[in-house]
Amino acid sequence: MKQAIAVHQNDLPVSEMAKSLVGSEIIKLAGQIKKKIAAGEKIRNFTIGDFDPEIFPIPDALKSAIVSAYENNETNYPAANGLLSLRETVSDFIGHYGHFDYTADEILISGGARPLIHAVYQTIVDPGDRVVFPVPSWNNNHYTHLSRGEAIFVETQPEDHFMPSAENLHPHLPHARLVALCSPLNPTGTTFTEEGLRAICTAVLEENKRRKGTGSKPLYLLFDQIYWMLMHGETRHFDPVTLVPELRDYTIYIDGISKAFAATGVRVGWAFGPAGIIGKMRAILSHIGAWAPKAEQVASAKFLSNISACDAYLADFKQKIGHLLNGLYKGFVALETAGYRVQAIAPQAAIYLTVRFDLKGCKTHTGKVLENTREITQYLLNEAGLALVPFHAFGASEDSTWFRLSVGTARLETLPDLFADLKTALDRLS
Repeated sequence: MKQAIAVHQNDLPVSEMAKSLVGSEIIKLAGQIKKKIAAGEKIRNFTIGDFDPEIFPIPDALKSAIVSAYENNETNYPAANGLLSLRETVSDFIGHYGHFDYTADEILISGGARPLIHAVYQTIVDPGDRVVFPVPSWNNNHYTHLSRGEAIFVETQPEDHFMPSAENLHPHLPHARLVALCSPLNPTGTTFTEEGLRAICTAVLEENKRRKGTGSKPLYLLFDQIYWMLMHGETRHFDPVTLVPELRDYTIYIDGISKAFAATGVRVGWAFGPAGIIGKMRAILSHIGAWAPKAEQVASAKFLSNISACDAYLADFKQKIGHLLNGLYKGFVALETAGYRVQAIAPQAAIYLTVRFDLKGCKTHTGKVLENTREITQYLLNEAGLALVPFHAFGASEDSTWFRLSVGTARLETLPDLFADLKTALDRLS
């Protein structure tokens, strides 16, 4: 009887949006990985864009402030746009680290970055409006679907470090309502050059100038910079409004503490941009109840105002992440130099390494030919215990043999064993 009811429930009509919503490839892969780990298999899980708190705990000062806030009973509803103390602190914080000049009234606090991105889409995109974004990129296809917009995928290339160019995007701008960009980019960990981003921003600005007086709606730019505090080596972060100040009226930034301070579960994010857009986003999120918990907001305001504590944590954190990324990169370069069909892009930022396994057409020891990226993914998981996310999970072509490798749960001392097992698995291919 229970099974019959379940089948009947699954047959119930739902909205066209819900019916056609595509599930997450990453979640599907995570399910396989959990089963293998539960069965006792040794799996190196590089799939999740998160942190193992045993390896990368949040700052002690932030943790203490959270505990203190709960002890002080900061547990009632916060303001819909976030506590004023936190918005003022964020204004100072982004001004200190990035020279951004946004007031508390131009800042919106939410339960992490995801509700804010969703709110941008819901505020700007009407059904049928075109949203232009490069692929691979994280979740823009799904956010466009949820807003009932039309997704315009712009495929990027490895020689450009998978970053889009003005030339790539320009043909699509005249009919677009929103351009969604991310730098440092999830899933690649690569970044815009100053010249590259400036050219895109200039193109967006020129498109808005063209539309003035025509009755057409403006073209807005969503700029997700959630990883901008995690730049490695000589890499610098560039942003739209700093490069092209006239773009301020059209740009909405997404940011927060989740990546910079390994605080993914603390759920404190912020957006900043034109006050009118921020106000509409606030109204949307107030109906959803997507605010960050009050205690975490109180604590974040206290922590982020302590610049010396932020600096100390970031210096150590970035060093650890950098060692992991560089250790992995050197391992893949060594394999490529030895003739194996792998490739990696030098790490620039965030917690990701971009890796290629050019294994299509290779034959396994059982005689099976690896015909597509899904089979390559499964071979690496089954034979090397290596779990990676293929770029097609981020909207790229099904033919892409590039993968995201996340180091948030990795330990430096395990890398030699990883590469030994990977080499063994590659040696079994012909």
